[in-house]
Amino acid sequence: MDEAIEEQAGSRQKNVEARVWLRMLACANLIESVLRERLRGEFDTTLARFDVLAQLARPPEQPTMSELSQRLMVTKGSITDVIGRLEAARLVERRRDAEDARVQRVHLTAKGRRMAAEMIPAHNEWLAELLRDFGDVDLGRLDRLLGRLRTVLRAQLRE
Repeated sequence: MDEAIEEQAGSRQKNVEARVWLRMLACANLIESVLRERLRGEFDTTLARFDVLAQLARPPEQPTMSELSQRLMVTKGSITDVIGRLEAARLVERRRDAEDARVQRVHLTAKGRRMAAEMIPAHNEWLAELLRDFGDVDLGRLDRLLGRLRTVLRAQLRE
């Protein structure tokens, strides 16, 4: 192999982290774009509202505002805004914690439960549709690799 080709191969290898990051980001953005459009079109809601309702529908139920912001990896201010809009639509309600009145827990209303029960299966079907041509074996491999990556990154951030 001549020097120019070796240098180019070495350069590509050095940039693999940036390429992987950009590809993950591009894939997430493409999928997110489709999900946003479909949620808006079929349920007249936003991805942020869906994310909150989906989190509230899964255990542990009735999280605090802080727990909800941690689960969704967004700021408390962002959660407060979305919860306020969901409250106005009567999909959630905030209640004081029975043991600590300073803490607010977020509850799905009956209307919120019905909406989440409709949206979550549709959301899952859309994801399955978007990823169907990727193949089960590759999808399983990607799931394991991304799980390992998340574990490594979390460990680094705790150091």
